[in-house]
Amino acid sequence: MLSLGAIFTIFFITLGPLKLLGPFSQETRALDQAALRGIAIRVFAFGLIAVIVGGYVGTALMIKWDISVPAILIATGIIFFLVALNLVMAPYAPPRGPPEPLPEQPLVAALKLTFPLAVTPYGIAAVIAVFASITDPVARKTIYLLLVVVMLLNLLSMLFIRQIMRGPVLLTLQVLGAVLGVLQVGLAVQIIIKALRGLQVLPA
Repeated sequence: MLSLGAIFTIFFITLGPLKLLGPFSQETRALDQAALRGIAIRVFAFGLIAVIVGGYVGTALMIKWDISVPAILIATGIIFFLVALNLVMAPYAPPRGPPEPLPEQPLVAALKLTFPLAVTPYGIAAVIAVFASITDPVARKTIYLLLVVVMLLNLLSMLFIRQIMRGPVLLTLQVLGAVLGVLQVGLAVQIIIKALRGLQVLPA
């Protein structure tokens, strides 16, 4: 029901680095480069495991609870729509206070940054929806590859966060984030439309 390009876009928006850059930069601003590198690698590992296991378990539970693919797509579309509205309106929200310092234990600190910064609840919802709508084994392997690519982009963004969060790169990413935020609203509506067509509520 979704093309590979659309699936990658969904993963990039919901699990990719754009929503991670600002919070990760703030949370790790006091760390030296070695500690930052260690945290980034742990976040990458935990995040990759979480999205794969979460997608597998969620799909298994969906089958056990007899939830149809169109129902999952509609639920995912609604979640995306609400999240996209928050992203679009975020620049107009009142400023937040400084974040709490990271725990001293690297493992605990990495877990705090993994959930829900790197691995978002709506990102897991996206993975479940994609896995549920694709039954071909070859296509599923491609989906796993797309997940690995997105998580590698997260890793690179975290490793070079201090170079990214200054100058023209930051401005470019802010513009890209604004554009993708608007497109996510449209993508959410399109997912719901596809699900309704699958249910034959709307004509093909």
